This record gives sequence, structure tokens and C-alpha cells, in this order.
Amino acid sequence: MLVIMKKKAKEEELIHVKQFLVNRDYDFHQSTGINRTIIGVIGDTEKLDTGELGSMPGVLQVIRIEKEE
Repeated sequence: MLVIMKKKAKEEELIHVKQFLVNRDYDFHQSTGINRTIIGVIGDTEKLDTGELGSMPGVLQVIRIEKEE
């Protein structure tokens, strides 16, 4: 799963998203560029509510990556 933060996302919003993931036992990898920060969520994300995550302040988009069969 990828969590794409808004261009103007505040540091507090980014921390909140990361804490949300940690509280649910997910690991993540953060990639910070000039215009965007992308969080790659590591773990079984099928049970993770993309709507809840996507509605958090500072989040632009949540993309679920389908499992390969």
C-alpha cells in the first residue's frame, strides 16, 4: 500500500499517519522528495481501512497494491 501525502502536508500530519500505522503493527518506508512524501506500508494491508487512512489530514491518496496470485 502506498500513502501519498499532499504537497503542503505538515510535519505533524505526517507523524500522525506514521503513528496510525505503527499503532496497528505495520512497518513503513518513507520516501521524501522535493514535492511529495510517499509512505510504503509493509505488511498484510488487506484489513487496513483505506477510507480511514485517506481521510486523514495531509493525505492526498491511498493506493492499495493487489496481491499476486
